[in-house]
Amino acid sequence: MQPDMSQRHYLRPSLGDRAINVMLVGCGGNGAQMLMGLASLDTALRAISSRSLNVTVVDDDIVSEANLGRQPFYRCDLGNSKARTLTERINLAHGLSWRAVHGRAPADIGLERIDLLISCVDTASARRGLGAAMPDDAPAPIYWMDLGNRATDGQFLIGCPKASTGEKADRLPTVLEYFPELMDETAAEDDTPSCSVAEALERQSLFMNRVVASHALALLFDLLGRGSIGHAGAFINLASGQAMPISLPQPMEKAA
Repeated sequence: MQPDMSQRHYLRPSLGDRAINVMLVGCGGNGAQMLMGLASLDTALRAISSRSLNVTVVDDDIVSEANLGRQPFYRCDLGNSKARTLTERINLAHGLSWRAVHGRAPADIGLERIDLLISCVDTASARRGLGAAMPDDAPAPIYWMDLGNRATDGQFLIGCPKASTGEKADRLPTVLEYFPELMDETAAEDDTPSCSVAEALERQSLFMNRVVASHALALLFDLLGRGSIGHAGAFINLASGQAMPISLPQPMEKAA
């Protein structure tokens, strides 16, 4: 059955016409593609609205031989921090002052004062850690977009971690709510790094990350640039050439 695309989710009024504070957690396959796309999104928002992006990039990984080809790094980047390398490159190219943190979230940096959290992490435990770190004594991120993929398929989903008064009716479930199996701490996880470009390509299709990130960025442009979205994400399969939107939650029926 095709999802109902007649519904719309509208951008939270609390974001207003201002700079939107974004935290991108993970600067590898999906994260690096998202970061480059966020620079283009920032340029577009400045041109059509009073909004812009203020991005903090968090990753504790360094560039390895296996990252070349599938991720936007060059041989001269080997051994350097992924977060710092790409953030400095984007800042120089676009005249921005985005921040890079060579570390992990939430261990090395909290989620306070973040409007949009984008997680591009490899494991369920990392997602659980982000979910558990949503602050109780300070505003939590208004939106949480998560990206994930396997060899030839992936998905992205945007949710609302918490709902303030008057915003509960159209709150979007987060990745931990939509995929409750992620909360299973006994499930085995495979985050073994590849040792070469050839091995990395055996584990994952060359353009998988770029495709998932492009779809996720298009959804963000609709939300932040146009003010609303008609779906909460999508499942994408490169092998079959299919993309299936994830429906927005059905509106709650009013009591008689």
